[in-house]
Amino acid sequence: MSKNTAVITVVGVDRVGIIAGVSNLLADEGINIKDISQTILDNLFTMIMMVDLKDVVIEKSDIVEKLNKLGEELGVQITIQHTDLFNAMHRI
Repeated sequence: MSKNTAVITVVGVDRVGIIAGVSNLLADEGINIKDISQTILDNLFTMIMMVDLKDVVIEKSDIVEKLNKLGEELGVQITIQHTDLFNAMHRI
């Protein structure tokens, strides 16, 4: 994995506009979506995105703040983690 790759997770009650909201915010910040997986289980929306941060010019803390604000607006929880941290946390 590139040092510029991160994992974004989105979890919450399904509603219209979640994917559009998240992907529009990422595009506005120059964050490219490399891969995306989403599913809905019994009205629970889950999405995992691999994103490329190489062209990002704002601070990571600003991205986190914007994703948190968007999550509140959409009624979902959004997290972003560098892939190294994500992989370390999910190793068995």
